[in-house]
Amino acid sequence: MSAAGPPQGTRPLGGAARSAVRGEHTSEAAILVLGGSGFVGRHLASQLAGAGRRVIVPTRRRENAKHLILLPTVDVVEADIHDGVTLEHLVHRAGTVVNLVGILNEKRSGDFARSHVELARKVVGACQATGVNRLLHMSALGADPKGPSRYLATKGEAEAIVAASGLAWTIFQPSVIFGREDRFLNLFARLERLLPVIALACPQARFQPVFVGDVAGAFMRALPDDATHGQRYPLCGPKIYTLRELVAYVGELTGRRRSILSLGPALSMLQARIMEWLPGPLMSRDNVLSMSKDSVCGCDFPARFGIAPAALEAVAPEYLSVAAVRSRFDAYRAHSGR
Repeated sequence: MSAAGPPQGTRPLGGAARSAVRGEHTSEAAILVLGGSGFVGRHLASQLAGAGRRVIVPTRRRENAKHLILLPTVDVVEADIHDGVTLEHLVHRAGTVVNLVGILNEKRSGDFARSHVELARKVVGACQATGVNRLLHMSALGADPKGPSRYLATKGEAEAIVAASGLAWTIFQPSVIFGREDRFLNLFARLERLLPVIALACPQARFQPVFVGDVAGAFMRALPDDATHGQRYPLCGPKIYTLRELVAYVGELTGRRRSILSLGPALSMLQARIMEWLPGPLMSRDNVLSMSKDSVCGCDFPARFGIAPAALEAVAPEYLSVAAVRSRFDAYRAHSGR
């Protein structure tokens, strides 16, 4: 692919997009959302579209973002954001960049560095090369270059790159995020459907789960707010839970209360090592190391955003309870004519 033309799968640069090259914060400037087809991304893209903002969501395969294609102001393009030239063309079309890309497990060694550190460096470089000044970056609570896990360490390294960029950056550090499509509470629901007993690693690990809609809302409110430039914002819900308490609560909601066998540190690592050999690992040793550091804020949800964070108990029953599951099943049967 030649650097002179737009990358395959992206659309030609129009006049409005070119006018945003210098990072003008106008209502017409598009917002490039990297990771926009993911869990948080779909909620942010939906909120942006609802506000009439133009959004660009790159994805390797367009069908991965079919839930966004119908949104009237969202442009889903096929692109490899890890390719520097492609990324620069995408940034060139926008006035603001949002980086939501993150992984919890490595498929192969080096994936954490590639997805968190190297991509952050490429995003910063593309912003600097095109004059796009505004960058919102998703990190994680507990991110630290000297953190106990590769996940937290690479998230911390990425933060350092963004903070040293000279751009108008804002960094968000959420605890575990929950919502209808989450891979956290839904994972426990699946395990409790399959297993009579839950052997639970790190049962006393502490979390302060935050609702995905509130996380997306914080990004929305930060976008036009110059006072958020150069700031880091921890994002947490109103209540702290141990992992054991969360698993037990999911069992109550689904009607599948299971005995929970708490594993100590050595057995937690052994279980994770075994699970790493399973497809799409449910748990890795790096996850266990991450959970050695509590994912709690120690502060309220940032007042700057004017959001009262939703309680887990107010949202989770809407997608995990027996009634909610039965309602979805009934709707499916009605739609399929069965």
